[in-house]
Amino acid sequence: MAKAIHTMVRVLEEARSVVFYSRAFDLSIADRLDFPDFTLVYLRNASADFEVELTINKGRTEPYALGDGYGHIAFAVDDLPAEHARFKAAGFNPRDIVEFKRDGALLAKFFFVSDPDGYKIEMLQRHGRYR
Repeated sequence: MAKAIHTMVRVLEEARSVVFYSRAFDLSIADRLDFPDFTLVYLRNASADFEVELTINKGRTEPYALGDGYGHIAFAVDDLPAEHARFKAAGFNPRDIVEFKRDGALLAKFFFVSDPDGYKIEMLQRHGRYR
């Protein structure tokens, strides 16, 4: 059976992105592979083996055009309001917390934030299928 192991995003500045993902999601560098034309940085935390792979193309100076095809990555947390407050205090400018219901029942409670390169990240309250 297949197992999801990472998602990859292209970032402009390695240090800026590593700091953001560390402060926002407690992800730290699990591995860093440097090549002549690019660098791969794998980030993870103790909660899961799933990693965020940052790809830094050397010599790139222009921000990436995210286009209209990228969706988002999601993280589940135990205390969404506390995380929202922490993100606000850190200056990450999270969007408001939203409740998503289906047939009157709570399906999800979440907010979105953008990383330094504009990638959308969803923060979900652990609930139902979002554990």
